[in-house]
Amino acid sequence: MPKKRSGGGLSPTQQAAKFLGVSVLSGAVLAGIALPAVGALGLAAKGSVESFDALPANLKTPPLSQRTSILDAEGGTIATVYSRDRTVVPLKEISPYMQKAIVAIEDSRFYEHGAVDLKGVLRALNKNARSGEVSEGASTLTQQYVKNVFVEEAGDDPTKVAQATQQTIGRKIRELKLAIQVEEELGKKKILENYLNITFFGQQAYGVEAASQRYFSKSAKDLEVQEAALLAGIVQSPSRYDPVNDEAEATKRRNVVLQRMAEVGDISQAEADKAKAAPLGLKVSRPKNGCITAVKGAGFFCDYVREVFLSDPVFGKTKEDRAKIWNQGGLTIRTTLDPQAQESVQQSIKDHVYTSDEVATAATIVEPGTGKIVGMGQSRPYGVDIKQGETTLNLSVDNDMGGGAGYQPGSTFKPIVAAAALEGGTPPTQSYSSPYEMEYPSPVAACGGKNWVNNEGAKLANENETEVGPYDMKEATALSVNTYYVQLISDIGICPVTQMADKMGVERANGNKLEQTPSIALGVTEVSPLTMASAYATFASRGMYCTPVAIESITQRIGNKSKSLEVPKSTCSRAMSETTADSISTLLKGVVEDGTGTEAGLDSRPSAGKTGTTDERFAAWFVGYTPNLAGAVWVGDPKHERKMVDITIGGVPHAKVFGGAVPGPIWRDMMSGALEGKPVDQFNLVDIPDSADKDKDKGRGNDDGNRDDGGNGDDGGDEGGGPGGVIGGLIDGGTGNGGNDGGWGNFIQGQGNGGNGIGGRRD
Repeated sequence: MPKKRSGGGLSPTQQAAKFLGVSVLSGAVLAGIALPAVGALGLAAKGSVESFDALPANLKTPPLSQRTSILDAEGGTIATVYSRDRTVVPLKEISPYMQKAIVAIEDSRFYEHGAVDLKGVLRALNKNARSGEVSEGASTLTQQYVKNVFVEEAGDDPTKVAQATQQTIGRKIRELKLAIQVEEELGKKKILENYLNITFFGQQAYGVEAASQRYFSKSAKDLEVQEAALLAGIVQSPSRYDPVNDEAEATKRRNVVLQRMAEVGDISQAEADKAKAAPLGLKVSRPKNGCITAVKGAGFFCDYVREVFLSDPVFGKTKEDRAKIWNQGGLTIRTTLDPQAQESVQQSIKDHVYTSDEVATAATIVEPGTGKIVGMGQSRPYGVDIKQGETTLNLSVDNDMGGGAGYQPGSTFKPIVAAAALEGGTPPTQSYSSPYEMEYPSPVAACGGKNWVNNEGAKLANENETEVGPYDMKEATALSVNTYYVQLISDIGICPVTQMADKMGVERANGNKLEQTPSIALGVTEVSPLTMASAYATFASRGMYCTPVAIESITQRIGNKSKSLEVPKSTCSRAMSETTADSISTLLKGVVEDGTGTEAGLDSRPSAGKTGTTDERFAAWFVGYTPNLAGAVWVGDPKHERKMVDITIGGVPHAKVFGGAVPGPIWRDMMSGALEGKPVDQFNLVDIPDSADKDKDKGRGNDDGNRDDGGNGDDGGDEGGGPGGVIGGLIDGGTGNGGNDGGWGNFIQGQGNGGNGIGGRRD
């Protein structure tokens, strides 16, 4: 009986002896590994031969995982991501010094033996037996390659990795048989090439090309002898011989490799001595992995691309299938991100909202008619250091794509209500009484033949008591009159509005359906900036909604071959007639010219948009578009805790934040930069006459605290506005009260018949 260790099982020496015995059991095996006749060793065991022959001899080599490059629309690199940093290169692109160094130190008889080196086994067995422990291994490069294939197949699963590397007789025997197959099928040069591309060199570098770039910032084909020796020496123990963290130990190991190269005749002793005297010459390139390395603030967009890949069935039936492809890497992903637009987004955000502010902003730009996302950014930096204000939460997208629960869009939802009404036959001249305050009308028709009933007598009000109708659609939209839009949705029913929202891609950020309630007209359901930008792009493209897309093309590299992958395409469908879309553009053009969004207006080209401010000012929005681009800007507290009252944002104090005053300028600046040098296209506007019963004598405020037309010299609204506010009372002897905060109302104070022109609130 063989002696066992006290802990149970054979000793290392006995295991090695058993392995040797099993390894040379038959003439068939010996022929495969080019060993001398079995009789010379006196070893034979029919049962062991049969067990060995029963082992599978087909090594399934998975494609080697490589780095993935994410590019912008012009081919510039956004970020590099990888499960394992590796670039596969052919043997001809690997320095001859590197090839000789790895063979010299790991398997100097590589070109002389078969899958197993019998002399090496006997030498190791003898040395281990004398030392009483496994102090020397006997695995050939071929066997090491097979083991690395097992490790590669295990991926990042620690249990599978442990199984692939466990020191057991069973694994060694299986490794041996597969090594025989590899020797027969591949040949020495291909085995060496595969080994140099698969093995781990430390510092997150897999394969010699990544290692050469990591330690010397050069290609593997350019490695000099001392550099090649350093890399070859690392393989045995990447942590122990890490030149970045232990230069002395790495130098000793490098010199061992150089001496071995001299001993086997790869270089002369003089060359070895000269190389030993040379410094390590490191020129380290730090690992650059993941979206945290993204340029131009595109980390969140980079993360969104990853989420698209992992969630879209076009890349695989199951999430596991898609994750496997992603982790395998070797992808070149060209995205829709326009570098000019992205840079403009980030610059505008930087100019208007500081990373240290109590609230944040998120902005997204899409291209009407294609759905392409051309810009995406936010004020909170991408990263995992919470103390530094970093986050990986993408404030621009829905929850299932790496975002949060969304934010109430406020009055930016009103144009969707208007579109539903116009599409259903309501004329744009439709007028309602629009009182300052009112109960929600009841009952209101909802989907499925149901009715919404105001059982609790819920009320709503406009922003200011001066906002009293009647109003028509044009004026109510420009001034964002709450009661007008609730009367409108109560008239047409809730279902046409939710159906229109669905056609425009508007869904709640948490994935739930829109609520069947009249208050939806005021933007009470949480959505994301990407959703709103894509919805408004429908107006810009004259009624065609296109689903947002982030990926233009993908090329997958497997080994030295490349192929194109299918990518998700934008699906475009008609959400409304061209006439309806053009009517909305006409209404929203008035918002930036004479309504709540004047501070968002573009000087150099036509623009349209809508402001939005939620109850208690937890969020403020501006969503707008030109014929070329559509964009959404949200400002608020992602945690929904800080009200934007008595707050400083971007160094500017605000008593109250409105959609026109903070998001508006962000939108204006980011769109101006994104569109610089682009063609100036025009809207297809329609003639929307004033309603017959419009009260010309009233100037009114609105829910965003901005000006209106000013009327005939009575009240100029919160921002002054038209004749009454511009020349406070100069015309028709009105009072010309401009409101609260220095708008057009104080342009000419108190001129004419007693007008006092009190300044209005600009936002």
